[in-house]
Amino acid sequence: MNCEIKGGNFPVAICTMEAGDAILCETGAMSWYAGGVKMETNTGGGIGKMLGRALSGESAFMNRYFAERPGILALGACSPGEIREIDVTGRPIVVQKGSFLAMDEGVNLDIFFQKKLQAGLFAGEGFIMNKLSGRGKALIEIDGGAVEYELQPGEKMTIDTGYLVMCDDTVTIDVAMVEGLDNILFGGEGLMNTVVTGPGRIILQTQPLVQFASTIAELIHNKK
Repeated sequence: MNCEIKGGNFPVAICTMEAGDAILCETGAMSWYAGGVKMETNTGGGIGKMLGRALSGESAFMNRYFAERPGILALGACSPGEIREIDVTGRPIVVQKGSFLAMDEGVNLDIFFQKKLQAGLFAGEGFIMNKLSGRGKALIEIDGGAVEYELQPGEKMTIDTGYLVMCDDTVTIDVAMVEGLDNILFGGEGLMNTVVTGPGRIILQTQPLVQFASTIAELIHNKK
């Protein structure tokens, strides 16, 4: 995958494809293509994987774009923010549901189950996330901007719901209750926060789409 990301806050990844190249992506992600690029829709690995993607919040089917001769393929984000190219080099990574955009055929997309019941119930990322493994490149969507950290073993970070977009599978995801009754009632941060513990890389997004939509909905309601 050889992609150039353009468009600023409304990004599109323009991928240059040589003859024989193939890219798998979410249905509806294609913005335009040209040259010898052809499209086919499939289950992306069988009925089991199709159902797994549906459970993790992705589209059940996948589109495969194959270059019979050189061409280009443009893949657009579904909301303002960033498209980030990720190298998958054998160390699996975990991606928030709805953030996967595209991948090389050398990358595997599977479902990832939260190991802790309370994390699945209250962390905001849900019981089921996406796991990318294998070798190749993948594209993920990020709401707003991206901030990246490398956590050391045992190092913790507390994150508001929806801000964690990606992490290495070595990172532990848990939850913690907001301390203090006044903080819970009047702090505006809810009851629970997500807590991640290293070692491993994490990527946070600066403006989760759900939170942005909630803000807009509140403004509209207040103006009625």
